[in-house]
Amino acid sequence: MKIKSAVFETSAPDLRSCPKWALPEFAFIGRSNVGKSSLINALTARRDLAKVSSTPGKTQLINFYVINGAWSLVDLPGYGYAEVGRQRRFEFNAAVAEFLSDRRNLRGVFVLIDSRLEPQPIDFEFLRWLDGCSAPYALIFTKTDKQSATRTRANIDAFMAALGTWRTVLPAWFASSTKTGAGRSEVLGHIATVLAAQHRSSG
Repeated sequence: MKIKSAVFETSAPDLRSCPKWALPEFAFIGRSNVGKSSLINALTARRDLAKVSSTPGKTQLINFYVINGAWSLVDLPGYGYAEVGRQRRFEFNAAVAEFLSDRRNLRGVFVLIDSRLEPQPIDFEFLRWLDGCSAPYALIFTKTDKQSATRTRANIDAFMAALGTWRTVLPAWFASSTKTGAGRSEVLGHIATVLAAQHRSSG
């Protein structure tokens, strides 16, 4: 898939404010500071399409980008832990939960995982929740250039093995680097396959 155009459309604070269109949508979400904005810019080959910030949790709204005039890339606020008294509680934006559960033209969700880390409980908590939604998801392991290929593969294998303990069918996954461009064509190819399948079923 070639990206000929990538245009910011709008930001929405909740599901009710999201665009009223029939464009198929692909959402991107991950833990704060996982490299989501950098990945979106790399995928679209637009350096400043999504604003990259060194401050975790900067994205608070649901941001929509129209790609090639044919589909939408949706940048979702990340998930994290909130300090509640002496405990930490997993939480993420309520509007995001409603979007993932009820958005009718959502065709896929890409969950970003930091490849530098051993499997993190927070990612599994989110994936367990996401399993209850209708939209299929795939995983993108980010920042693979920050360490050796052996280390990256070990962390990915460990993550997928842990996921396999409670999920009978494992999702597709991709290893990416915004520095080297690794994974870009594979992620875009995955989106193209989903769009083609939708076109065949509707035609």
